[in-house]
Parts: sequence; structure tokens; C-alpha cells
Amino acid sequence: MKLPRIFRAANVALLVLLAAGFAAAPARAETDTPTPGPSITPTFVPTATVGGPYIFVPEKVNVRTGPATYFDQVGVLVAGQMAPALGRTEIGEWIQVEYPGAPGSQGWIYAPLVTVRDAELMELPVVVPPATPTLSLSTTLIYDTESGGPATAAATRLPTFTPAPRIEIPTFAPEAAGAVRVPPIYYIGGLLALSLIFAIIAVMQQRG
Repeated sequence: MKLPRIFRAANVALLVLLAAGFAAAPARAETDTPTPGPSITPTFVPTATVGGPYIFVPEKVNVRTGPATYFDQVGVLVAGQMAPALGRTEIGEWIQVEYPGAPGSQGWIYAPLVTVRDAELMELPVVVPPATPTLSLSTTLIYDTESGGPATAAATRLPTFTPAPRIEIPTFAPEAAGAVRVPPIYYIGGLLALSLIFAIIAVMQQRG
């Protein structure tokens, strides 16, 4: 019978295909395995250990030389940093902190932008602020949104005024009293009448 031979040949072919598939599987697995990339190590900005009252910065805040926005900016504190709280203004609007980049290692930050920890804001000692910087009389203060106060002094150039050209109104000589103006239609009618008379005379001469 030919059918058993055909079945045996089909079984042999199936076994050969299965063996070839198992042999190729590890090679594909090795090819499809992604090569791991370099690991990224997150950077960490160290914050010095503070003792006593300190401020915590939830978002970036400017550090200035005095308790107002018209004082020079000497640096910033980024989110997550801390700094020792040294004092405050009389109404607690600004806080003096320890900041190595400022003159005397002391700077000022706007109180509503930070959080005071290990103490209440009004428990901090009142610190006499530095002298207000002298501003020129020819400058204009610009207010910003950090504290609602004047931010930086910017010179303002006054606009120059150019006078408008003089308007000349034309004048007309008054008409003489008693003068009678003849409408132009009368002149036209007279010319037409003369032309008609001359035409009649010419026709009569031709007939005579």
C-alpha cells in the first residue's frame, strides 16, 4: 500500500521541521534581547544640615541683599533646599537667611514663598535691614509680582514734542457792494440766439 509510506514520509518531514525550529529559537532569542543602555544616576544637590529654625524652599526663590525687590539679587535657592533662618523684618514680610554667596553670608528671601520650620515666623528675631540703595531722580521704579514692591530701577527717556505745522486758512476778497452777478446760462442763451439770427440771415441771402 502507498498510504503508509506517505504517512511515514509526512511524519519524517514534520520531525525535521520541528527540529529546525527548536534549533533556530535560541538564535532568535539572542538576537531579540535588547542591549541594556547606560544607567542614569540622578544628581543630588546636598543641603547643609541646619540646627535651629530654618526655611524650606518648595519652589525656586531669589536671594537678595536686602528685604525688598529693589535690592540686588545675589543668588537663588532651588526647590528642596534649606537654609538657617536668622531673623525677619518687623512685619515678617522678609526673612534673613544664611547664604554664603551674599555679602556677610546673609541674604533675604520673600517670606510667603518659603516655609519656616522648627519655629514660627513671628518668633524669629527682628533684624534691622540694610540701608536702602540710593536711586537716581531720573529713574522710574518698576513693580514686579514677587512681592508687589518696586523691582528694579530703569531709566526712562522722555518723549520729544514736535509742534504740528501751522494751518493756513485762505482768505477771499469781499465782493463790491451793489455788484450784480449774471448767471452763466444767460451768456450761453445769448450766444445761441446770435447764432440762430446769423443762420436765418445766411438762408435768406441764399434765396435772394
